[in-house]
Amino acid sequence: MTLQQFKQWCKRKKWWLAALTVVLIAYYFCLPRHLFNDPTSYVLEDNNGDLLNASIATDGQWRFPYNDHVPEKFKKCIIAYEDKRFNYHWGVDPIAMARAIKQNISGHKVVSGGSTLTMQVIRIARNKPRNLWQKCIEAILATRLEFAASKHKIVALYAANAPFGGNVVGLEAASWRYYGRKADQLSWGEMAALAVLPNSPALVHPGRNRQILLNKRNQLLQKLYLNKTIDKSTYELAQLEPLPNQPLPLPQDAPHLLDKFRSDFKQQHITEDTRIKTTLDAALQRNVTAIVTRYHQIYKANGINNAAALVLDVETGNTLSYVGNIYNPGDPELESHVDVVQARRSPGSTLKPVLYAAMLHDGLMLPNTLIPDIPTQIAGYSPKNFDLGYDGAVPASRALARSLNIPAVRMLQIYRYERFHSLLKQMGITTLNKPADHYGLSMILGGGETTLWEMCGMYASMARILLHTDQYKGKYDLDDIHPPNYVLNAAQPSEHGLSRNGVLDAASIWWTFEAMTEVMRPGEELLWQQFSSTQRVAWKTGTSFGFRDGWAIGVTPQYVVGIWVGNTDGEGRPGLIGVQTAAPILFEVFRQLHTSGWFTAPYDQMKKVEVCKKSGYRANELCDDKDSIWVPAAGIRSGICPYHQLVHLDRTGKFRVTEACESPQYMQHKAWFILPPSQEFYYRSKNYYEPLPPYKPECLASLGQDKAPMELIYPRANARIFVPVEIDGSPGQAIFTATHRNTAAKIFWHLDNNFIGTTTEFHQMALRPNAGKHTITLVDENGERISADFTILEKEREH
Repeated sequence: MTLQQFKQWCKRKKWWLAALTVVLIAYYFCLPRHLFNDPTSYVLEDNNGDLLNASIATDGQWRFPYNDHVPEKFKKCIIAYEDKRFNYHWGVDPIAMARAIKQNISGHKVVSGGSTLTMQVIRIARNKPRNLWQKCIEAILATRLEFAASKHKIVALYAANAPFGGNVVGLEAASWRYYGRKADQLSWGEMAALAVLPNSPALVHPGRNRQILLNKRNQLLQKLYLNKTIDKSTYELAQLEPLPNQPLPLPQDAPHLLDKFRSDFKQQHITEDTRIKTTLDAALQRNVTAIVTRYHQIYKANGINNAAALVLDVETGNTLSYVGNIYNPGDPELESHVDVVQARRSPGSTLKPVLYAAMLHDGLMLPNTLIPDIPTQIAGYSPKNFDLGYDGAVPASRALARSLNIPAVRMLQIYRYERFHSLLKQMGITTLNKPADHYGLSMILGGGETTLWEMCGMYASMARILLHTDQYKGKYDLDDIHPPNYVLNAAQPSEHGLSRNGVLDAASIWWTFEAMTEVMRPGEELLWQQFSSTQRVAWKTGTSFGFRDGWAIGVTPQYVVGIWVGNTDGEGRPGLIGVQTAAPILFEVFRQLHTSGWFTAPYDQMKKVEVCKKSGYRANELCDDKDSIWVPAAGIRSGICPYHQLVHLDRTGKFRVTEACESPQYMQHKAWFILPPSQEFYYRSKNYYEPLPPYKPECLASLGQDKAPMELIYPRANARIFVPVEIDGSPGQAIFTATHRNTAAKIFWHLDNNFIGTTTEFHQMALRPNAGKHTITLVDENGERISADFTILEKEREH
């Protein structure tokens, strides 16, 4: 045929070409982009791929998401049982089809369908009535699927979507429901039993028709033996294996993290399917759950119903254990469905270490600077220490270790709560979303709300900054501050380069962790001795107002552990304090972890300065006991010791004098550690303190107000006081307190110029002033006087 003749033939037959083109295009597009669109179960795996949790799909089926991995045993079983020429045909097996037609004709009924595995995948995906027309469509689509997918993927699609009886769909779900473990761990007998189920799932069920299932399984095992897939001993042993009984419950090792994943999936689409491989360690998760559950059994006798635990890896921020609450859904009173790791709760004192580090970072104090610890009232706010006592003055590190509230409030007053509010946001706390004025100074004592998730993430960020200081040669990566992560191999944002300035410097964090290793509370030393361990842990407890929340957070170079104990409904209970409830769980969890070493002191980020041992300030020339220590670099800007002063004594050394009453040539000049009277009053009861000698009587007339030996501790000037009613309904009283350097001195008290009484040694006066403004005046035996105005608030009327 010549070229001209061929062109003419094509011209006459062009409708055939058009039809063929349409057919080819239709054939190409006949296969849906996604064969299966059925809802799938949410599946949670640990970092090794072991199942932690799964939830039933929205259509009531146990259907795991598609998994490209198919156990080799299942491949061999299903091919031997369903389609022995699977690896050689293109979706349709002519031999099997011919055999099926012959069997159906001779049996006068449908005996065999002749479907290949590929055709069965199409049939499951389409879910259409089984007839000859549908069989033809399945055959066409099967050939198209063979062009679109590998043989391995076709088996994987079958394994993920084949029915396995009841509401179980897919090999993975069947393996867990019938055998309680992953498919890779099944024996030949177990895998063969599952492989025959999809052939007739409505008839053959593990809970009934057991003989039919046994016969089908053994027939498959025989095929495997005859085709030399298994040896004789394996074949004989597999036949002896028992069949599965009723479906088993799936693991429930991380139910609250599963809920978080479900929520994050819907809101953020953190993954393409409903399966996620987490950073959790399954063994650790089970151990931590057992610990929390064991302590819950003890605490619930006191009406404490809930507890949560979180373990993070410091370097990555990955979550290693996530126990959102005790898990007992059968008891609705426990509200164990609440994920307390993500719940907003008052953090108690757990923010104090951050403030301590911030003060060091800004050079506002040194690690052991004395902080006042006396009765305090600031704009009507009167914080109290946990033990209701006072130290007068206490080193900042010791105040942190003992979790003293008044020093913390005074530190925040210096740092300013607005700045601290901003700092917490920079450190990853998002829950303090109201203006700083809403929280005020109470922020440092748990006046706001945050979550265990964000608190542990913040401590992990601090530890990460400290760990990386050598790696970054003294610079800081702001990306080191990030929230915890629970998705394995999740990409972390990297938007910042290295900077010379960090949110908190490494030296300040190191000193903070050093102070936290000495954490204890007054009067509880014996309890803390139970926690002595070879592991060094920087840790902090917290208790919210009203004994509603007990916290404990611990840090090592490898891990951060956070514990919360309380009631999800906010009910407070006696004894619900961090040291008694959360701390024992914390250290029990740390015993499950392998920690070693400690944070290296970042000396490159420090300066060596001379400090006064007694005051903790930078030493002045009058300090008689000095020490040289390494402090954060900003510490060189901190204040000079204000407490060591030059005192002028008479020739006997028993009295203080001034030049107005003593000739300088007869004076002795001596450096003296002098605290303000209000601090001295409490300080000397717990520390060695050498009081100042009294002034020589003839010198008193020349003294100024600034040298007054007397001080009013409570109330402070312009205080606003609310006097509560006693329990029996009688009017309450306000306790006014003063101090005098001369312990034997008398103080004469006057209210609004009316004499009300005299005190000696211990200067307190219980008063019941009327509502309104008043003036309190104190006069000692030498005529020295001090006074302060205050306001008594009127009781609110009951509505």
